[in-house]
Amino acid sequence: MTPVSYLETGVIYCDDNLHRLSEFPAECIDLIYLDPPFFSNRHYEVIWGDEAEVRSFEDRWEGGVHVYVSWMRERMIEMHRILKPTGTVYLHCDWHASHYLKVMMDDIFGAKAFLNELIWHYETASGAPKKWLHRNHDTIFRYAKQKADLVTWNHPRSPWPESTLKKWQTDEDGRVYRVQNKYDKRYYIDPAGKLDDDVWNITLSSRTKERLGYPTQKPELLLEKIITASSNAGDIVLDPFAGCGTALVAAQRLKRQWVGIDISPTAVGLMRERMERVGALGIKLVGMPVTEEELHTLRPFEFQNWIIQRLHGTHSPRKSGDMGIDGYSFMEHLPIQVKQSEHVGRNVVDNFETAVERDGRQKGYIVAFSFTRNAHEEVARVKESKGVEIELVRVADLLAEKAELVTPESGRLFEEAPLPGPRPADSRPSAEELIGNDDSE
Repeated sequence: MTPVSYLETGVIYCDDNLHRLSEFPAECIDLIYLDPPFFSNRHYEVIWGDEAEVRSFEDRWEGGVHVYVSWMRERMIEMHRILKPTGTVYLHCDWHASHYLKVMMDDIFGAKAFLNELIWHYETASGAPKKWLHRNHDTIFRYAKQKADLVTWNHPRSPWPESTLKKWQTDEDGRVYRVQNKYDKRYYIDPAGKLDDDVWNITLSSRTKERLGYPTQKPELLLEKIITASSNAGDIVLDPFAGCGTALVAAQRLKRQWVGIDISPTAVGLMRERMERVGALGIKLVGMPVTEEELHTLRPFEFQNWIIQRLHGTHSPRKSGDMGIDGYSFMEHLPIQVKQSEHVGRNVVDNFETAVERDGRQKGYIVAFSFTRNAHEEVARVKESKGVEIELVRVADLLAEKAELVTPESGRLFEEAPLPGPRPADSRPSAEELIGNDDSE
């Protein structure tokens, strides 16, 4: 890849971030926040997003922690290169590999560039582990590009506690103060709030509209605090592991420029929708699959998500035991089955017809790369004998947005269709139900 002479912002890249970072010009980024896959040897398979999309998130690292740290080191060297002299990087991690990552960061940035070990305390403990204390915090390492006195810094603050305000007094101008001594020497508190230390208590409530159902999602308030502290309006914020896009959302709201990278087409598609909802205009996606060959190479869950997104549909709320229905179309809420296959035959049509009837419908879609003659014959037989209409949709026609895929009842099924509204919170399993309790480690 050839490095570019300038950095375009408002872009979400679907790519391996190592490859993409190598293209960025030197010293072009003001702030980097990264929340990479943790070295926890767990596999997340969750209902993710307002559209109940399925995303599988793996952080299994064969070869042990040294392989994981080596993988991170390659990327961090590029991040150091593209960070401005006044820039800051925040590395979000947990106890599994935080000590190894700290040594790696010291090696790349220099021990003197280390600024803070922030503790994000994210929830109130419940239950009682048998042999250890509750693990209720993550670690965020903050490093300067060069020297601490060069970095952009706006000390974060929090509102004064009510208990403090009740003990103090208010003067005729509305300023809060306390009396220092008997000579009535007054000490006024800063109305901007209390200066934060390195422990941040911020919770992402399970009931908030902000939550997408993604188990490692971070609160917008956490990212807003980081971005406000280490950048100014107009600065460029980069998240190279953008995931569900919380850093980009916070940057957009705080009037920063932004760039996101994620290797998952599912993540990139949903990030675009989330960014559009907060008013981002002219979002550019780079690296999304656009050919049949590229779609063939996607992992099965990514391919299925791509199809459902392309139809602006909703994913089946049942990951297992879905009875052959992977999702539902947007306008008519008709069953969809996705096959990452060529030459899909009669048996698939026959089985799907049973699933459609079981679902109480008279129509459904099968999406695949190609279909056999027997499949088309079975479609005709089912329609004539049972009145059930199965439409066979080729991936090539989705890519080309062929006119014959438009029906009078549904209008356009694809890009021009409006985004579906959020699904009710109780229509899909919670992240906790899907991934279980981490205290079993």
